[in-house]
Amino acid sequence: MHPYRIQQLIKERGKDQIINVRQRTSIYQTIERLLRDGQISVKETLRETGKPDRTVYEATKEGREILIEWLREVLSTPIQEFPNFPVAISYISILSPQDALEKLEQRLDVLEKTIHQIDNNLQTYKSIIPRLFMLESEYQKAVLAAELEWVRSASEDIRNGSLFWNDEWLRDISERLTSKEE
Repeated sequence: MHPYRIQQLIKERGKDQIINVRQRTSIYQTIERLLRDGQISVKETLRETGKPDRTVYEATKEGREILIEWLREVLSTPIQEFPNFPVAISYISILSPQDALEKLEQRLDVLEKTIHQIDNNLQTYKSIIPRLFMLESEYQKAVLAAELEWVRSASEDIRNGSLFWNDEWLRDISERLTSKEE
């Protein structure tokens, strides 16, 4: 398969929700690296009049073995990932409770819409596409649903005042924690 077709298929199959292919150059760079490392090889070069040559690639035996090893490792062993949202949560006190609440409520709206879209896709395609090929969508929905519940709970706690902070309280906490460290 050639790079442009790879990008098209990724988008057609909705895999661009889990694989970043916004830039075709990243696909070309990945192909160059896989070729250099012997994980793929050139199968053929297609020539059509008036069109640029298209190089078609295929996985090598070593490439398939590395893929299988990677899949087994990633499926079996959780790794520490570093998404931005937990970082923002850890610094939420920089914002006022009202500002934080507004932003969390905006996030709730986006999460609800995204979950709804995934749900619609799962329902639309369940009679067409075997479940095996929809597992990542099910996973995304479950992760987003858990995040939705957490954001909803934290938002409610800010709204009802059980989760509150202000500059004076933050200074007091900082002084108490700093004095214990010394």
